[in-house]
Amino acid sequence: MSDEQQPAPLYAEQSVVKVSARTAGILLLFTLAFTALMAGMHTATEPRLRASAQAEKHRLISDVLPSSSYNNDLLQDRVTLPANAALGTASDTTVYRARRDTAPVALVLEAVAPDGYSGRINLIVAIGNDARLIAMRVTQHRETPGLGDYIDPKKDRNKARPWITQFNGVGFEQFGPEKWRVKKDGGAIDQMTGATISARAVTNASRRALEWATTHRTALFAHVSGTRFTPGPADEEQP
Repeated sequence: MSDEQQPAPLYAEQSVVKVSARTAGILLLFTLAFTALMAGMHTATEPRLRASAQAEKHRLISDVLPSSSYNNDLLQDRVTLPANAALGTASDTTVYRARRDTAPVALVLEAVAPDGYSGRINLIVAIGNDARLIAMRVTQHRETPGLGDYIDPKKDRNKARPWITQFNGVGFEQFGPEKWRVKKDGGAIDQMTGATISARAVTNASRRALEWATTHRTALFAHVSGTRFTPGPADEEQP
C-alpha cells in the first residue's frame, strides 16, 4: 500500500508549479494591461496638462505684466538662467521677454527671498526696459498666517492698496538702492508693525532683482531664444 502512495508528493509538486505558473501569467497580463492603460491615459491627458500648465504661466505673468503691453509670444520668447546668487535661485529658471513690434518692453523673471520668517519666499517680477519694477507677486511662501502673509495680496487685509503694490512702477530714480529698504532699516518701503521680517526679505530680494535685470537687460533681450544665458562682464550695461 505504501508503494501505491509514492507518486503523491510528485503530483502535488506538479500542481503547485502549475498554480504558480498560472498566477504568474495572470499577474503578467494584468501588469501589461495596466501599463497599457496608464500609457493611454497619459497620452490622452498630456495635451490637457500641458495646456493647463501654459494657462497657469499666463495667469502668473498677467499678474505682473498686462498682456496689452506686448504683442509677441511671451512664453516662446525666453531664455534659461542657471542658478543665480543675485536672484536667490538655486536651480535653472526662465526669463520671459516681452516685446512690442520687436522693441523690448519688459523682462519677467523669478526671484527668491531666502530669508523670510519661515524660509524661502518665491517671487515673480516684471521689470521694464526703462529700469522700473512694473509689478511683483509672491508665488509661494510659508509666512505666518495673519501676520507676515500680507506680502501676498490675496492674504493682505488692505484690498484697496495691498502692501506689495507700493513697488509698482518704481525704479532707482525714485529712491536709490540705499533707500530700497523697509523704513525700519532706514529705507523708504513701508512695513507692517510687528511683521518686518517678511517685508524686509521681499524688499531686499526685489532690489537685487531690479539691479541684476537692469545690469543685464540689453544682453538678455539680445540672447537667442530658447538657449541658456550665462552672464559675464561683457553682458553688463555700460554707464
